[in-house]
Amino acid sequence: MKLYSYSGCSTCRRAIAWLRQHGLTVELIDITLTPPGRPLLEQAMKQLGRGRLFNTSGQSYRALGAATVKAMDDSQAIEALAADGRLIKRPLLVSDDGRLLIGFKPEEWQTLLEEGAAP
Repeated sequence: MKLYSYSGCSTCRRAIAWLRQHGLTVELIDITLTPPGRPLLEQAMKQLGRGRLFNTSGQSYRALGAATVKAMDDSQAIEALAADGRLIKRPLLVSDDGRLLIGFKPEEWQTLLEEGAAP
C-alpha cells in the first residue's frame, strides 16, 4: 500500500499510527513533494468523486479560491491537484488492489482492509 501524506498534518500522523497499530506497512510518500500523478488522480475522481479530492481547509485552496475551483472542468481540476499536492485532501491511501481512501476515518479504513484480506 501507498500512503500520500504530509508530516505536518496531524490527521496523517493519526492514520500512520493506526496503520502501525494494525501491523500494516505502507510506502510513505510526501504529498507536498511528490503529488499523485494524473492517472491516480483520475482514478481517485472516479472512485471518490471530485468534491472529496480538494483540501478545502488548506492555504493553497484558499489562495486559489472556491469559485475558481468550482469553475474548473475535471481535467483542469486534475491538473491543479497534480501540480500542487497541498490542494489534495490527505491522507490518501492506495491499497494494493487499487482501491482508494481519502481523509482518515478509522471505520472506513478497517472496512477496506478487511475486504482486501478476504479470500
